Formats: sequence, C-alpha cells, structure tokens
Amino acid sequence: MSQPSAPSAPQVLVVDDEPDLRTLYELTLLREGYRVDAAATLEDGWQQLQDRPFDVVITDMRLPDGMGLELLQRMQAQQRPERCIVMTAYGSAENAVEALKAGAFDYLTKPVDLRQFRNVVASAILERNNGTPRAPRPNGAAMKERPSGAAQSALDRMVGQSAPMLQVKDRISKVARSMAPVLVRGESGTGKELAARALHACSHRGEGPFVTVNCGAIPESLLEAEFFGARKGSYTGATADREGYFQAAQGGTLFLDEIGDLPLPMQSKLLRAIQERQVRAIGSTQEDAVDVRIVSATHRDLAADVASGRFRQDLYYRLNVIELVMPPLRERREDLPALCEALLGRIAQDSGMPVPVLSPAVLDELAQQPLPGNVRELENLLHRAAALSDGQVLQIDAALSASPESPVPPSAAPAATAAPIAPAPAPAAGDMPSDLQAYLDQQEREILVRALQETGFNRTAAAQRLGLSLRQIRYRIARLGIAAPGGEEANDNGAA
Repeated sequence: MSQPSAPSAPQVLVVDDEPDLRTLYELTLLREGYRVDAAATLEDGWQQLQDRPFDVVITDMRLPDGMGLELLQRMQAQQRPERCIVMTAYGSAENAVEALKAGAFDYLTKPVDLRQFRNVVASAILERNNGTPRAPRPNGAAMKERPSGAAQSALDRMVGQSAPMLQVKDRISKVARSMAPVLVRGESGTGKELAARALHACSHRGEGPFVTVNCGAIPESLLEAEFFGARKGSYTGATADREGYFQAAQGGTLFLDEIGDLPLPMQSKLLRAIQERQVRAIGSTQEDAVDVRIVSATHRDLAADVASGRFRQDLYYRLNVIELVMPPLRERREDLPALCEALLGRIAQDSGMPVPVLSPAVLDELAQQPLPGNVRELENLLHRAAALSDGQVLQIDAALSASPESPVPPSAAPAATAAPIAPAPAPAAGDMPSDLQAYLDQQEREILVRALQETGFNRTAAAQRLGLSLRQIRYRIARLGIAAPGGEEANDNGAA
C-alpha cells in the first residue's frame, strides 16, 4: 500500500510478513503524513532499498527468508543513512541488545503500542534529518564521516594518544551517531564524564543540551521530582511548576552518572521512561513525550549487582547496549607527560601563575606512583606540587608527603573512634545472642572500621570495597557513630 505525498514527506519502508500488521503499520504512518512502502520478505525489502533511499526502515526480526538483523547488517556494511527500527514477537533482552549493537535505532516488542510506535518513528526521522544527508553516496561507496570542530575539540579534551585511549576515541566516534544507550564503565577519576561529553558533541545532538545527573547525590525522596518534574502544589514546598532532568535534556543527552547508586524503586520508573519515551511530572494527569539519548556511567560491576538483586536486569540491558570502558591511568602511563602538561596549564591559568616546569625526574617519580584515583588524583597531586614548589620548577616530594590519598597500611592505621556503643557479648558456639540487634551492630561496625582503616578513611573507597553506595556507607557511619582519628570526619575523596 502506498500513497502519493509531497516530495518532502519522510519516506518509511515497512518489512513484515504478516499482512494485517503490515497494513496496520502503513495506515498508522500514513496518518502521520509519511510516505510508506512495504515488503513481505527480506529480499524484497533489500531490493527496494537498492532502488531508492528512505528515512526509516522498520523490519520484523523474523522473516520467511531470513532475519531482520541480516537486513540491518547489510545496511551497516554499505553505511546507509537510514535509521532502522526492529520489531519482534520474540522480545527478549538479548535480542534487543543484539539489534541495537548491530546498529538499530531502537527496537519494539509485539504487540506494538501504536503511541510508542509513532513516537519511536518520529524520533528516528528527527535524528535522520539532523544527521547524515540523504543524498546517495557515489557508486555506493562508503564515506567516513569526519568529526566537526566542536566534536574534535571534545575528543581532544580526552588527553592521551596511548593505544587504550585511541581505542576509546575511535569507539566514541563510531557510536556517537546512534540513538543506542551507552554505559561508560571505569574506576573513579578515569574521565567518564569527559567521554560522555565527547559522545554528545560528536552526535547530531551536539547543539542540544547536555544534562548531568549524579544519581548518588539526590535524596531518595526527591528522585522522582528531580527526574520527571513536578507541578505546583503537588507536594509541600512545590511553589511553582518545575521541569525535571528529562525535560531539561529534550533534544540532547541525559548523562546519568553513578547509575549503580539509584535505588530499586526509582530504577523501575527510569526503565519505563526510557522505554516509553514519555514522563509524567508529579501532580500531572498527562504524560509528556521526551526525546533524549541516555548515557550512563558507573564504577561498579553492574553485572554483579544484577546477580545479587541490587540492580534490575531489564534496566541493565536497556542501559548497557554499547559499553565504553575507560582505561585506568596505570594502563596508559605513556600518556603521563601530555596529561601533566594539560593539567599544569589549567592549574596555572586558574591561579594566574606561570606554568611550572616539569622535569624528567619529576615525571619518573610520578610514573612510580600507584595513583589509584587516576587522573583526578594526578590533578590533585600536581595542584599541591605547584602550590608548594619554590620557583618555577615543579617539586613533587613535598606534595607526595602531604597527599591525603597516600594509602595507610592496615597495621599502621590508627584506631577509629566512636560514640560509645555497648558491645554485645559474642555468644558461645551454638548459642543465640541475647541482643540480636546489638550483636549485628557490633559486627557491622567492626567490618566498617576495618574497611575505613584499610582505605585511609576514604568513604568512597571503603564503600566500593564493601559493595555499598556512598549514601549507604554515610548512613551506616553516622548510625554507628564511627569517626576518623582525631574526631575528624572521614573524607569522600575519589567519588566519581
């Protein structure tokens, strides 16, 4: 079924072997003003693609003569500009990930919700029209897209030409144009947000907003309002309408930092917002369509969190379509000279002082440091060295001796102090404790104190070691009255 329309109308190809569904999709799209062509087999669909360009291709996963993924792979091999949406009655997280990794714009599970169907097609057409020009490439030859000035600048801010960093930059350039969600993994201080910003700048959304959310820093009671917005009077203190992060990122990228710290109830609400591309502000009776690309980051092992029940499996598959792993500094030591030069230049500019001279001896000394905090720790170290140095030559020894990140050996770690808590006597083997809560508190306290001592009272590092979020360990430290030596509060250095 096809209907003439204005030359400027977006062109959509539907490939499905079920006549009734094919007709339903065509009628739905025709009402939206699109020009629609249809095919019942893989080869018929491919032939139509060879005959003329389209804006969007919608294909079923299973066809009489092959798989919809094969059509997608052929399109990718020719670097065709059409955006592809995959539909399947055999919906599973694995199928979805496979389709999106193969280059699909998105996937839908049958039976398809027509409102969601229209929203996904509209988003694909918007991205298509804002992305690669439709004009066919000469002789079908592949043309490698070069990053724009802004995109190249964002990539250049990721300092380093080591093999691991070049791989990261190359992967960013390849996946930026896709709508597929990206999960950036890496230790604290490896530059996960820089990578997310580069993804945004290299994409067709580069002119749109880039909104950063630290999922571990928002009180749980405010999460829904912060993410989805709220209407005036919807809760105590809501004196005016406010937009949420999804609305603020409309047409751009929403960066969810430390996604592993998101509580389970909020995980289910986030999953629905990503799937439906619609959000409902607190106090509102209607849902608003949102067009955002999701990039998330974590220093945690989310697969292990899924196995232990701390993270939803379906949300994990939705977020981890494309994985980007940021290498730790110990795996790219050859980048140290360039990193130090860039960091010292920034430090000098901020402080209004000349750029310190970095001697080979200082570089050698830095190369011997473990730097578990990665680039963030290196910057902290250079900042102290610049402040403590006499003259223009950088002196690193004083900065190292004053480093709060220096590891404290467990044997040398001073004992933690705490508000008195009556210790519960350990029960004899086979006996029950007389006060279960006091006994459990004592066990928890001993474990926390040990983890804090072994990390120099760095709460972020201790939380990572125990599989807790920063919010969780802060609560436990406060509840059990644990304090650092001298009564000072344990620090959060190293938080991503």
